[in-house]
Amino acid sequence: MMKKTLIATALIGLFASTAVIANEDTQELRKVIEEQQKVLKKLEKRLDETEQKLEATADQIETTSTDSIFSNTSIGGYGELHYNNYEDSDAKIDFHRFVLFFGHEFSDSVRFFSEFELEHSIAGDGKAGEVELEQAYVEIDINEKTSSKVGLFLIPVGIINETHEPPTFYGVERNGVEKNIIPATWWEAGASFNYKPSGGLSIDGAATSGLNVAIDGSKAYNIRSGRQKVAKATAENLAYTGRVKYTAINGLELAATLQYQTDITQGNAADTADATLIEAHAIYQVSDFTVRALYARWDINGDEAKALGRDEQTGWYVEPSYKVNEKVGLFARYSEYDNEAGNSELTKVKSSSVGINYYLHENVVLKADYEDLGGSKDSSGFNIGFGYQF
Repeated sequence: MMKKTLIATALIGLFASTAVIANEDTQELRKVIEEQQKVLKKLEKRLDETEQKLEATADQIETTSTDSIFSNTSIGGYGELHYNNYEDSDAKIDFHRFVLFFGHEFSDSVRFFSEFELEHSIAGDGKAGEVELEQAYVEIDINEKTSSKVGLFLIPVGIINETHEPPTFYGVERNGVEKNIIPATWWEAGASFNYKPSGGLSIDGAATSGLNVAIDGSKAYNIRSGRQKVAKATAENLAYTGRVKYTAINGLELAATLQYQTDITQGNAADTADATLIEAHAIYQVSDFTVRALYARWDINGDEAKALGRDEQTGWYVEPSYKVNEKVGLFARYSEYDNEAGNSELTKVKSSSVGINYYLHENVVLKADYEDLGGSKDSSGFNIGFGYQF
């Protein structure tokens, strides 16, 4: 019995010792686990912080890419399709112009603008079309009233030279006076400024490349064919342009432009052929009725131009129009122009037109007009077209 009691006591002591040891091991294990849990929590916290930083960085990159770059860049354009049917020529259909605008604001005071154009659908050797860069300039605001342009830009003259998107004017084709006398669309390279004092007055000045007319053949001293389009243009003789515009009276625009070029032949004629362009126009709108009137005249010095009767070239037109409603507009136009007004022969072109604009949208228009030509041209016909801008 004593022996059993000793054995039992020994076993109990053994189990108690084992339990104590096990209890000590468990406590150590718990401490280890607690330390690991603390480490894991720290790692988890760091991972969360890293993920948040990555998301913030991605958001910043996205914001920078979208807001700082693309939101300051603008894209626009216009285009027009024409069908022409006159009694003295074959009927023709032509996608006359496809134009894209690209602009970018570098800051509140510095911006870029460009105009890229494809004329007559296909350009290349033996093709009717042309690829043209009509504008590419940087505009800088000097102060609240004065800004400046440097680059390639439209000359500040006439009504449609600077604003010629199809929904902004009547008639399928641009009028003959601004096409042959001014001649729109007309752009040059150089520098200009715009000053706007109070009272609706705007003053423009520019020093640019100039025209380079031929001195021989049927195109001699022809204003329109003298456009160099800033394509390796000869710049021996620059042109200087000034315009004054007044818009203080609601619905009224009055403007006058003067341009002087020291030699319109760029030194190719036997004598210097300095040239002066004078243009003046008025636009007056009362409710839905608008009238436009324009006069333009070139005076070219030199015996060669005078011998051809092209020392004087003049044109004018009057165009009343009426907007029946937001969809329909009607117009009539009478114009005369003469690229050989310095002679005594019958070289004046007379044009009478009537037509309609139907607006599918304020920026999408269908057009139709009838034109009767007289004077040195004896013809009549009609035009149908469509145009858009965005």
